[in-house]
Amino acid sequence: MEKLESVDGLVISQQKEWAEILTGFEARNRYTVMDTFGTTLYLAAEWEGSFLTRVILRSLRPFTIYVINPDGSRVLILRRTFRFYLHKLDIYDPEWKHLGTIQRQFSILRRIYSVLDNSGLEIFQLFGPILHPWTFMIRKSGEEIGNITKKWSGLFKEAFTSADNFGVTFPTELDVTMKSLLLGAVFLIDFVHFERRHNE
Repeated sequence: MEKLESVDGLVISQQKEWAEILTGFEARNRYTVMDTFGTTLYLAAEWEGSFLTRVILRSLRPFTIYVINPDGSRVLILRRTFRFYLHKLDIYDPEWKHLGTIQRQFSILRRIYSVLDNSGLEIFQLFGPILHPWTFMIRKSGEEIGNITKKWSGLFKEAFTSADNFGVTFPTELDVTMKSLLLGAVFLIDFVHFERRHNE
């Protein structure tokens, strides 16, 4: 993930095919990960999982997402098991070394996630305010250091597809592993909070 060393933000754009748009059948999610200048850094794709699982469980479905370089080599593996509410995403390097976890916390009115390192220690908290449903603040020791925001995708895209665009900002000097965990958080947030709305 050396491409993340010098960046202070990413744009993650979900890709949809015309067949999915016209039929409404949920296909495996695919994304392009870019820097803030629009340069493609990585591609990401949902792997495994049957069509039936996508139809029945929809946004609650378990998944494995591979984040790859444009040449096809893996850089991250994201794995989510089925959970009805306390959603969890584990993040691994290409050799399946565990890097950390994104874990939703119980809260009635708030959307709160913990970003945990590989020993289970909380590094960041992702906090979604009620009045800003498209934004999650990235907090470290109570201080906001960045955010994850769902971006407007354009009228046609918003109306007819579940494709989403996200921006994530963080300090440039942040460790690459920490940036990787925050990138992984974007995919879980997309599934839990935005894919469900479109499917309904």
